[in-house]
Amino acid sequence: MGKQFWKPGNMLYPLPAVMVSCQRKEEKPNIITVAWVGTVCSDPAMVFVSIRPQRYSYDIIQETGEFVINLTTEQLTRAADYCGVRSGRDVDKFQEMHLTPCTSRNVSAPGIMESPVNIECKVKEIIKLGSHDMFLAEVVGVDVDEECLDENGKFHLNETGLIAYSHGEYFSLGDYVGKFGYSVRKKVQEKGPKDKAKKPNKQKIKRQSRELKGKVPRDKTQTEKRLQSHRKALRDPSKSKKPQ
Repeated sequence: MGKQFWKPGNMLYPLPAVMVSCQRKEEKPNIITVAWVGTVCSDPAMVFVSIRPQRYSYDIIQETGEFVINLTTEQLTRAADYCGVRSGRDVDKFQEMHLTPCTSRNVSAPGIMESPVNIECKVKEIIKLGSHDMFLAEVVGVDVDEECLDENGKFHLNETGLIAYSHGEYFSLGDYVGKFGYSVRKKVQEKGPKDKAKKPNKQKIKRQSRELKGKVPRDKTQTEKRLQSHRKALRDPSKSKKPQ
C-alpha cells in the first residue's frame, strides 16, 4: 500500500454546510450557503466564514458588518444546496425555499426559523486571502429551537439531524463512536459474577411449588418435604435451595 502525492488543494473534509443569512436595511434578506466556515476562538466566541468577493452576499455582509450562521439539517439539505447555487440578485431564496425569517436579538440580519441553531455574528475583520476573503466575526448571540430542549433544559443538538459536506456531497451524521475525553477516562471495573449476590427468584419458587402440588408422586413424604423447603425459602431467601 502506497501514497500518491497531489498538488495543494482543499481536502479538509467533512465540513459543516451552513446557511448564512444577511440583509441590507429596507431590502429583502438573502441566504448564502457556505462550507468554508469554522470556529477560531472560544473566549470570546469567534467564528469565520470565507466568501468569494463576486458573491451577492459579500457586499451585503461587508457593508452591514453582520450575518447569522444557520445550522442545516437533513430537512434543509435541498434548501441549503439551492442557496449555494442560486444568486440573491435573481431570486428571493426565502420565498423560493419556503423558509421563514426570524428576528435576531443583537443583529439586524434575520435567522432562519427552520434551522435548529442561529448564530448571530458581528464582523471584526475582513482578511483578503485570494479566491476567498475571510470574515472574522464575534458571536453576539445564539438562538436555539425550544423543541430540541428536554424537560431539564438540556439541548440535544446531535439529535436534530445535522448534515455535513464532504468532497462535493452532503451526508447526515453517522453512528456515535465516543465522547470527548473518553480515551483517558478511567474505566469503571464491572463486578464479576462472584461479586454479585444472587437473589432467589420467588416467582420461580412459587411456580415450582404449584407444579409439585399438581403432580401425584410415588412418595408423599418426599413431596411434603419439597413443599416445606419451598415455603421456607420464601420466608428466608438466604436458605433457598434448588429442588433435588
